[in-house]
Amino acid sequence: MKRVAILGSTGSIGTQALDVIAANPGRFRVVALAAGRRTDRLIEQARAFAPAVISTAEAADAARVRGAAPAARVESGRRGLLACALESGADIVLAATDGAVAMEAVFAAVRGGIDVALANKEVVVSLGEALMTEAAASGARILPVDSEHSAIFQCLLGEDRARLHSIVLTASGGPFWEYGPEELAGVTVAGALRHPTWQMGTKNTIDSATLMNKGLEAIEACRLFALPPERVRVLVHRQSVVHGLAIFTDGSVKAQLAAPDMRLPIGYALAFPERLETSPLPLEPLALLGGGEHPVLTFEEPDPERFPCLALAYRALRAGGTATAVLSAANEVAVRAFVDGEIGFTEIPRLVGAALDAHEAEEATLETVRRADAWARSFAERTARPRHSSTQ
Repeated sequence: MKRVAILGSTGSIGTQALDVIAANPGRFRVVALAAGRRTDRLIEQARAFAPAVISTAEAADAARVRGAAPAARVESGRRGLLACALESGADIVLAATDGAVAMEAVFAAVRGGIDVALANKEVVVSLGEALMTEAAASGARILPVDSEHSAIFQCLLGEDRARLHSIVLTASGGPFWEYGPEELAGVTVAGALRHPTWQMGTKNTIDSATLMNKGLEAIEACRLFALPPERVRVLVHRQSVVHGLAIFTDGSVKAQLAAPDMRLPIGYALAFPERLETSPLPLEPLALLGGGEHPVLTFEEPDPERFPCLALAYRALRAGGTATAVLSAANEVAVRAFVDGEIGFTEIPRLVGAALDAHEAEEATLETVRRADAWARSFAERTARPRHSSTQ
């Protein structure tokens, strides 16, 4: 039975992971849960799965959880995340938090030789070069949970990596794929949260609407699969059935297709190298492809003029070092400012671009990434909220 620690247990990925675990009681045991401020949901999860270690964001919330789960060790903040990752006896850590909050805990788990199922783009985007070096040294496996990276991972199993030409990540295009510049300028938060395909948390849904999520995924793919930027392409695929393609030097193409359900890549990462059974088993190909006598799958090039976040991500990728950490941190602040009504939708890429313009990249280490992350957040806060910042 595989012992699982979940960082971000009350978010979209975390709750779906617990669905997978509950459906496979003989395969997994939850040994640690870490969450932010959804304390009531965390208490429910603790009662259902009885983990040995629990972490909350705030000490006051830890006291509440301790009262509801007296048999568990309950910590908070940085200490709690590290305890979940390192001291729970986990065989695998599912990193499903938003942003860079769990960066140190994930890095420590990899350094300790513990496998990581990675659903958090920001950690590998910010710390990818150093993280992959640590994994190679410790023997820890980094198993991708994003549907696109899981697809590529599956396509490359058993293949000679020297014969890989390039990979393609697919994007749904989000809710505004057909919008013009004027329509994009008027986008509301409610509109941006109406994703046409996936059920995700607020930040990932906004990132999908700007296509920043696909930029972050391109950076992640370069780190995970040791590829240069020019060998990682993005195509918009509205049906969200093909999740990734691998193109080989002989001209062959392998693709991974599946229903748009995050429980599939979550289960694949947790059970690897085995596969789980689903019920009912989705064997009917026409149903998978959308039905009809002649199902159609379409692919389009993304438009960099309407969706500049993707180009910003490739720019940071080519700059290397701490530039990708700055991109990720500035984007977090920009998305939060948009959700709070302080900037418009099209100001998100402008703010991120300004942060990249002002940053001088350094080699990425845990310490330099921490500094770059803090600097980018401060810069983006001042830029997004100039009047508020001037009164501090």
